Amino acid sequence: MYEEKERRVFSEIERIREEMDRLFESLMPISSHRLPTRHRNAWRPPTDVYETERSIEVRVEVAGMREEDFRIFLADRSLIIAGRREDPSPKRAYQQMEISWGEFRTEVYLPCAVDEERVEASYKDGFLLVVLPKAKAQEKRIPVTVMLEGKRRG
Repeated sequence: MYEEKERRVFSEIERIREEMDRLFESLMPISSHRLPTRHRNAWRPPTDVYETERSIEVRVEVAGMREEDFRIFLADRSLIIAGRREDPSPKRAYQQMEISWGEFRTEVYLPCAVDEERVEASYKDGFLLVVLPKAKAQEKRIPVTVMLEGKRRG
């Protein structure tokens, strides 16, 4: 009975947090990390994004993982990092609960094009680091068609 009450309380707190996230995201769409509806129950790990001269780097704090526990992919101009962190002892009556368990997901908007073939990810000391090298600008010659008195010349 007590565990069921505890679960309901934490579910309600999570629902309120998600609603607050949606409100903040609607105010700041350029920096939003939106979660599609099917991922409503996923938690978001702390994530830093920074830009260097040659790359965009994303550092995610998510301890207690193995490299194979992560799913990382690019979609349009976003980097999506997802996974699952298992609670080692799910049958406890918590007195205080601050560590998130279960499915997690974070989505990062990329401010520039990246070289998808050279993206690297590493995990060490509880931090996942994804380095996304910036794509080199491609020069493309655009042919010019000269119009003379309504006729095309070329």
